[in-house]
Amino acid sequence: MPHIHERIDFTVALLIVHESRILLVLHRKLGRWLPIGGHIELDEDPEMAALREAREETGLEIELIGERPPTTEPGTRALIAPRFLDIHRISATHEHIGMIYLARVKRGTLTLAAQEHHDIRWVDWAGLEQLDPPLSGAVKWYCQQALRELGPA
Repeated sequence: MPHIHERIDFTVALLIVHESRILLVLHRKLGRWLPIGGHIELDEDPEMAALREAREETGLEIELIGERPPTTEPGTRALIAPRFLDIHRISATHEHIGMIYLARVKRGTLTLAAQEHHDIRWVDWAGLEQLDPPLSGAVKWYCQQALRELGPA
């Protein structure tokens, strides 16, 4: 999806863990290994964006892991909080505020979204060190945290 705003956009990233492995894609445009994710569209909230991106990019249905405050009432709907937030530069004039969620697979068959990615794979802890090109320091840290927290199901 193209950028929604000129200077900054909101995005989601999904640290999907299954059987002590994390799902990563080799992003076609960026040429880097990344978690599943993308822009939050104007007609959706972060949870909706996360579930949509997972379906579109992997064919999987996922469950977001996190706390939903008991504050839903007329006019207010509580959302699952992302596990991490960051802001990262995309170009000299554009940044993304990333809402980074932990997730588990509910069902589905893993499918490569070839228009967006060169490769998709489940990676264990040791495999994080063996990817080519290597993970950025930030992405590797997030992946390690997700594997620590969601470890064996």
